[in-house]
Order: sequence, then structure tokens, then C-alpha cells
Amino acid sequence: MSIDVAAGLAPVSAFALVGAIGVGSQWLAWRLRLPAIVLMLVAGVIAGPVTGLLVPSRDFGVLLQPMIALAVAIILFEGGLTLNFSRLRDAAKGVQRLVFLGAPLGWLASALALHYVAGLGWETSAVFGGIMIVTGPTVIAPLLRQARLARRPAALMQWEAIVNDPIGALAAVLAFETVLVLRAAETMQEAVWQMCLGVGFAAVSGWAAGAGIAYAFRRAKVPEYMKVPVLFAAVIGVFAASDHVLHEAGLLAVTVMGLVIANADLPSYAELRRFKEHATVLLVSGVFILLAAGLDTDMLGALDWRAGLFVVVVILVARPAVVLLALLGTGLPWREQILVAFTGPRGVVLVAVAGLFGVRLADAGIADGAQIGALAFLLVAVTVLLHGFTLAPLARALGLTAAEQPGVLIIGGNAWTFALAEALTRAEIPVLISDPNHSHTREARQAGIKTYSGDILSESAEHRVELLAYETILAASDNDAYNTLVATDLAPEFGRGNIWQIRPIKSQSSHHALPATLGGQAVAGGASLAELKALIAQGWGFSNPRITDEFSYDDWLAAQTDALLIAVIGADMAVRFAAADDQPPAAGDRLIALKPAEAQAQKPS
Repeated sequence: MSIDVAAGLAPVSAFALVGAIGVGSQWLAWRLRLPAIVLMLVAGVIAGPVTGLLVPSRDFGVLLQPMIALAVAIILFEGGLTLNFSRLRDAAKGVQRLVFLGAPLGWLASALALHYVAGLGWETSAVFGGIMIVTGPTVIAPLLRQARLARRPAALMQWEAIVNDPIGALAAVLAFETVLVLRAAETMQEAVWQMCLGVGFAAVSGWAAGAGIAYAFRRAKVPEYMKVPVLFAAVIGVFAASDHVLHEAGLLAVTVMGLVIANADLPSYAELRRFKEHATVLLVSGVFILLAAGLDTDMLGALDWRAGLFVVVVILVARPAVVLLALLGTGLPWREQILVAFTGPRGVVLVAVAGLFGVRLADAGIADGAQIGALAFLLVAVTVLLHGFTLAPLARALGLTAAEQPGVLIIGGNAWTFALAEALTRAEIPVLISDPNHSHTREARQAGIKTYSGDILSESAEHRVELLAYETILAASDNDAYNTLVATDLAPEFGRGNIWQIRPIKSQSSHHALPATLGGQAVAGGASLAELKALIAQGWGFSNPRITDEFSYDDWLAAQTDALLIAVIGADMAVRFAAADDQPPAAGDRLIALKPAEAQAQKPS
């Protein structure tokens, strides 16, 4: 069976291919620890311009632009859902400056660079300069996840990207309407009225839809199983209605709607957001593949050296100057200002909106308007590749990562967790012990181990604990129900493979056994906390021998028949707690083992 590339794919086959390439690229990026956006960009170019297997305009026809528009709307709505004002706190002033001062300054700087460096006319420069305000939440989110930034610079970049996206689209609308007025296509009064009407309608409809959804969900007017479908339908409806009044105003409407819901304190908010995060991963993958596969290589090849110089000026001059001016006097540390200034990746919204307005400018008789689609894709490709590989090293060099080495978060302060924390600390693994009872962490504090006295699931913990600094979670408090709650709640964020829990005392009884969807993986060979604390009381202690070619894991087992393997530290310093179906530790791994008192003096060096 062969594929006729010239004839194209059937729409269903094209959908399947986009999904396979997008999700496959994200999975491969996770395995290789590379920026997912970079692999998606490369995969899309290979599937489209290189092989011709996927040509979006051919395979999807008139459905292509509506598909991308709806996907971008849902992506921005999900971004709005992450903007909870209570989480902003110490970054609030910086975000306000980046939005209210940085956006107009960015518009001006971009327009100047487009005119004097790229050689575009003032009309095209004004329209494209407005679009360039955006910094791409679809790109920022994966980069922040990979770079593990400290909380404040991460919040600055995330809020700037999400809030400025609809502002950039509306700036382009404003500039385009002005161009039409100057070309006598309509009167200034008509243009201003249309702009005010569109922006006002978008803001009001977004707020009304968000408030209505919040009221209906809080008062149980919508059953649980219908909340996500209702939410999706409302997002699409609000976007379509606002976009009908004024092109691109729908982006503002859905962002406002997400903001209202995010700050409504809904009991089901976490579940809604997680589902939408999953949908957004699929949509970001799909849109990026479609845009990369649909790249017009002839137009890109027509760009000259001025286009390359324009990208350099934007990255090294315009963006840093705008950010540093906007943040002047905010009191933010200079390291954070430098990181934000030199991190400005562009993404899906820039390419999608630029392509739309490029066509409209060309239709209005502005010849160089056709160039902005290729310039936008060049800017996105360069910034994605550049920041995808430099953000994490730059953040480390500036000391702005949550942690250089991902650590272990232990829930529950007691004799056994304290001994385990000491063993992990000796192995140079960062550890944090969290317990609501302040007295339970006294011994750890005295030993210099980091502690948090409070509920790790509380809003206060979100502000005071750098959760990104920890990769592995162990729930080992005296309260089995609390352990299960913590493990279940944190599993979607950290991944179930990184969530562990001490076996509940009554779990072996069929009346108390929990389903597999609740709690974490069993640790310490299925021992209960009472049993482990009893071993500590009997004098057992932790050791951390290293497995080598000369001293294998089998040798260790033969020498320490009574020892209990708790965890293994890999050669890459990743911690994994021991499970029954694990692969045996290999040479270079270090063991965290609990051993009888008499064996402590005989442990190998």
C-alpha cells in the first residue's frame, strides 16, 4: 500500500497524522529531556515542506483556519484559568508594568525594527508590530516546566505571555483599522466605533460568561459529568460571538472568561483545569504541527539578510530594552529582570494572527503585507530554538532555578522520616519534610533539614514552598487518610510514577482496601509506618552503599540478608523508591537501605 502524496490525505487520516506527530514529539521530548516545542517544530517541517506528506491547506481545505482559530481560543482560555490573582502576590507590580507599559513600548520598538531593519512600510510595520507584543503562552508553559524556574520570574513570564496575547491581537486590529481609515476605506468615526464596540462586547461577554459559569457550577445547576462539556460549549460560543462583532476580539473574551472562573474559588476548579490542561497539550501540539507543515518555503526563501538582522535586533535589542524600561523602579532583583528581558519566545498566536493580517493587508493593496507571515514564522522558529536550549542554562547561571538537583518532599514528621531525610541528605539529595504539626518537625529543623510547618495542600504552601524543586513525593504521616489525600491530589501534577505512600494499616482488609486510582505506590516493601518506626526504636538505621562492578546488588543482598531496601539513587541522582517489580540496581546506583544496628558497623565502604 502506497500513499499518493500529490493527492493528499483524507481529513480523518490527516487528523490522525497530526495527533500522532504532535503527541509523539511531546513524548520523545520528555524521554530525551529536550524542549517539546523544538521537536514539534522540526517534526512539522519534515512532515510538510520536506516530505509533502502533510499539507494542511490541501488536506483540510476551508476548515483549516477555523480549526486553528478555535484551538488558539481554547489555549488562551486555559491560560486565563491559570491566572489566579491570589498567586500573583510579589510579582504583581512587575506584571502590571509588563502589560500596561511593556505592551505599548513593545509595539513601538517592534514597529521601528520592522520599518528600519526589515524594510517594511509603516502601515505593515504598525500592524505586525502590534502582533509582536505577544510572547507565546503555548511556548512559555513547556519551557517553564522544563527549566524549573523559581516562582516569581516564572509568574512574570507566564502572566505577561497570557495577558499580552489578546492585547497583541487587538493592537493589530487597531492598527489595521487605522490603515483602512487612512486609505479612505471607512471614516475614522466608524473605525473607532467598531473598535470600542468590539472590545467592550468582548470584555462584557467574557465577564458575563465566566460569572454565569461560576454561579451555575457553585449552585449545582450543572451536574458534574456535564461541567466540562458546558465549559467547552461556552468558550466556543463566547469566542464566536465576540469574533463576529470584531475580528480577534474573541481572544480577549475567552481570556477574560478564564480569569473570572480562575478567581471564583470553585470547588471543582482543579478538575476543570486539569482536563483543560490535557486538552491544551493536544491543541498546542496540533496547531504547531499544522503551522510548521503549512510553511510556505518559497516565501521564506525570499527573505533576505535584513530579515535575519531584524530577528537579531528583536531578540538582543528591542525585547531587552522594553522589559528593562518597563521594570525600572519595580524593585525586582536585576537577575530576574535580565532573565525576563532575554526570554521572549513567540508561539502559535503570533503565527496564526500574522498570517491572517498578512492576507488582509495584501487584499487592501499593501504589497509588503504578504511578507509578515514568513517573518513571523522565522521569528517563532528562531526564538523557540534559542530559548528552548538557553532558558534553563541562563536561569541556572543567574541562580533562578527552583533547585539545581530535584529533591524529595516527605509528608509527615516522625522518627523514621527524619532518619530517611538524614540518609538522603548525606547522599546530597535535597529534602523537605512537611507536617501540619510544628513540633513534629523540631528534630529535623535542629539537624538543618528544610521543613514546612503547615498543610502541603494549602494555598499558603503554594506561596511558601517551591514545589518545582521536588520531583518525588513520599506521604508518610501518622494519618493514613491524609497520606492518601496528599498522594491523590499531587499525582496529576507530579506524575503517579513519582508519588509514594506508606501502606495504610488496614489496607490488607477487603473492607478498607482502596482502589488503584487513590493514593500512591507502596514503599518499604509494603511495611506500615508503625512497623518502620518500631525498627528505628530497635536501633535500625540507614546506610547508602554504592553498587559497583566489584560489589553488585546480589553481593549486597547476600551480605545484608536482614536489610530493607527503601530507595535507589541513580547515576543521574534521580531518586526512585523501591517497588517489587523494579529492575535490580545497576553499577553506579546508590542504595538507601534500612539495616539492623549490628549491621551498621559492617557496611561496606
